[in-house]
Amino acid sequence: QVQLVESGGGLVQAGGSLRLSCAASGRTSVSYAMGWHRQAPGKEREFVASISWSGGSTYYANSVKGRFTISRDDAKNTVYLQMNSLKPEDTAVYYCAAQSYGGSVYVVRNYNYWGQGTQVTVSS
Repeated sequence: QVQLVESGGGLVQAGGSLRLSCAASGRTSVSYAMGWHRQAPGKEREFVASISWSGGSTYYANSVKGRFTISRDDAKNTVYLQMNSLKPEDTAVYYCAAQSYGGSVYVVRNYNYWGQGTQVTVSS
């Protein structure tokens, strides 16, 4: 089992930046691909970004490519999502997730451990 706790959400004006953190605990000795996903009110949860277990590969949704950066610090068991040039349409609850087996990192249901989420609100 892995426990994930997100932090860093908040209210920011359009064009601003936020950095989300996801601290992992528990069975962290297993290598996981890590991902960030988001869910806006009335919408399905969607993939945002993912990073491979080695940190050598990153993947982004087209809507955030060039604005968001995912990274991981395995010494601290922490994954980050740096969000720049935020837009009102980025408003959502952001979830950190871990994937312990193979499968497309773009598919939300392929992640088997989830955090509780952190709210990001971008005002216009």
